[in-house]
Amino acid sequence: MSKHRHPLSRLATQMRHHRGTIILASICSILNRMWDLAPPVLIGMAIDVVHQQEKSFLADFGYTDPWIQLQILAVITVLVWVFESLFQYFYGVLWRNLAQTSQHELRMRTYSHIQDLEMQWFSEQSTGNLMSIMNDDVNQLERFLDHGANDLLQVGTTVIVVSGIMFILAPEVAILAILPIPIIVAGSFLYQRRIGVRYAEVRKEVADLNSILNNNLHGITTIKSFTAETREVRRVKEASESYRNANRSAIRLSASFVPLIRMAILFAFTANLLVGGKYALDGRIGLGEYSVIVFITQRLLWPLTRLGETFDLYQRALASTTRVLDLLDTEVGVVEGETRLGKVNGEIKFDGIKFDYPGRAGILKGIELEVPAGKTFGLVGATGSGKTTLVRLLLRFHDPDRGVVQLDGCDVRDLKLDSLRGAISLVSQTTTLFPGSVKENILYGNPKASMEEITKAATVAEAMSFIEELPDGWETNIGEDGHRLSGGQRQRIAIARAVLKDAPVLVLDEATSNVDNETEAALQRSIERISVDRTTLIIAHRLSTVRKADKIAVMERGKITEMGSHDELISKDGLYARLWSVQTGEAS
Repeated sequence: MSKHRHPLSRLATQMRHHRGTIILASICSILNRMWDLAPPVLIGMAIDVVHQQEKSFLADFGYTDPWIQLQILAVITVLVWVFESLFQYFYGVLWRNLAQTSQHELRMRTYSHIQDLEMQWFSEQSTGNLMSIMNDDVNQLERFLDHGANDLLQVGTTVIVVSGIMFILAPEVAILAILPIPIIVAGSFLYQRRIGVRYAEVRKEVADLNSILNNNLHGITTIKSFTAETREVRRVKEASESYRNANRSAIRLSASFVPLIRMAILFAFTANLLVGGKYALDGRIGLGEYSVIVFITQRLLWPLTRLGETFDLYQRALASTTRVLDLLDTEVGVVEGETRLGKVNGEIKFDGIKFDYPGRAGILKGIELEVPAGKTFGLVGATGSGKTTLVRLLLRFHDPDRGVVQLDGCDVRDLKLDSLRGAISLVSQTTTLFPGSVKENILYGNPKASMEEITKAATVAEAMSFIEELPDGWETNIGEDGHRLSGGQRQRIAIARAVLKDAPVLVLDEATSNVDNETEAALQRSIERISVDRTTLIIAHRLSTVRKADKIAVMERGKITEMGSHDELISKDGLYARLWSVQTGEAS
């Protein structure tokens, strides 16, 4: 429903706790402009004093000496400049701090909301697009709050104040000055609608470009190995040119706005120059009043040339705000329950589980599976058989279309997400490490752990040998996603992290699939150690990883087709036995 509201209305809702600051900044902007409009009036009064002397406007207040009148004007001028400068400082600080704070809050709110969205949503998004929203789009809003909001307020104040002054001095001349303003404003709104469409296209193109750049930087090894540098340069060039062309289209329209505004201003200024001059020559207005009209007409009309730039900022911010707020309005598919787990034994049950991914039917077809507390359970099967999906349902990355997933007899949908996921340690095939030291990455499992506990976890994971050989030991920076470590070293860090978390349920999802035989043997020893006295669910292609499991389930096309210990499954001479023969080289 909120997506149908105007972006500014939606933004105002997001920024309602800053209402006081917005009001105060707006008042300072208006007062600054009012003081800024005083000098043309003072110039007119000074000319009136010099020309009329004892008959000037100020003489009516009892100050007949022209020199005293000029001194009074000088004092007023100083006060005007002081107040103008003071309020300029205030609005500058207030608007800029508001822009920076709003930028920070909106980025954090967006990031926090993204973290709450289900994994299926992430599979439908590009990283480049999300990065574009959280960086480029949020920054566009900051730029508008920093400059555009103040400009709009000051233009509006100028029109109102100057129009009032001119109607007091010479109503006929005022009409000529104000006549172009409705045309300029109407043209501005027409321009705004047309430029808005083009900037929406610009935001789309920059998101696509960011996506390509992000993918290429992450896949630089693959690009180099396939000597595809030239192809990727060409692909980036095409995306960059599309972005440039979209910007060019917006720039052409944006650049045409100011010259057209200047023509309207030329009409008003020339008309006031001639008509006001004629009135002065005829004695209908004084020389000082004529001076005020000439100078203040310039103050009225000239800021309107900045409407193009201001509306440019406004439309960029509008397009960006729409994208940010649409993301914030994305509904969270996985709604957490209210129950917290007490002492967790680790009994897992999948009861009648059916699940489909969008566009992919039959992922899980009525799965019935019980994993006793404290036991080690293996899940094997071909890629796409549904093994990892079961784990995702256990962690509530998704919810089943039908059936119930239970932990210690509790439906996982009834549990608080931090309580559920806090009871489970996950080591996946695609290990994610973070920029920072080895120590910091292991501490991710338990930020409050002592150095003794960290060392013990690393020892269990058989990571101590390589950690001690690193240049800076525990403090060695492993780089983005741990790229300075080997695959086996990264997996051992991940296992150490899981050990340090010390959760009652351990899930190993293809944790040994991408390592050599020696590393696999070391990881298996680690797994055997950490599986003691906890429920362990091992997903594996390599059957040697699950050979010692208490029970093994064989999955095929979304169903469990076999179940038993290693020896029992070998004796059944089914799929498991055939896979074992292939992997051990016993197949004829």
